[in-house]
Amino acid sequence: QVQLVESGGGLVQAGGSLRLSCTASGDTFSAHGMDWFRQGPGKEREFVAAIDWSGSTFYAHSVQGRFTISRDNAKNTLYLQMNSLQPEDTAVYYCAADGRIRGPPNIRPEGMDYWGKGTLVTVSS
Repeated sequence: QVQLVESGGGLVQAGGSLRLSCTASGDTFSAHGMDWFRQGPGKEREFVAAIDWSGSTFYAHSVQGRFTISRDNAKNTLYLQMNSLQPEDTAVYYCAADGRIRGPPNIRPEGMDYWGKGTLVTVSS
C-alpha cells in the first residue's frame, strides 16, 4: 500500500507561482509513474502532468510551458512547479501513483492506483 501526502497549496495572485510537493511511502517510488490531477469547482477531475519511472514528462495543453513536474527519488517526493498561475488554475490538486512497476505513462485517473487527499490552490484575479 502506497500513501501519498500533498503539500504546498495556498492562495496566490494571478501571475504568481507555487510549488506543490507529494511525499510517498514505500521503497519502490522510483519504479512508479506519478501524476498530478486537479479538480476545480463544479468540474470533473482532469489530468495536469505526469512523469514516468524513467523521468519522461507529459503535460496537459492548458499547463504546458507554465507547469513543471519533477521527482526526487532519493526523497520519495514528487513536485509540481506552477508559474504564471491564472484564476482558472484554481482547484484541488491531487498526486496519484500508478501501481505498475516501470509501466507506460498513464494520464487517465481511472488508471491510477493510489491517491493523496489533495491540496487546495486558489488563484485570485
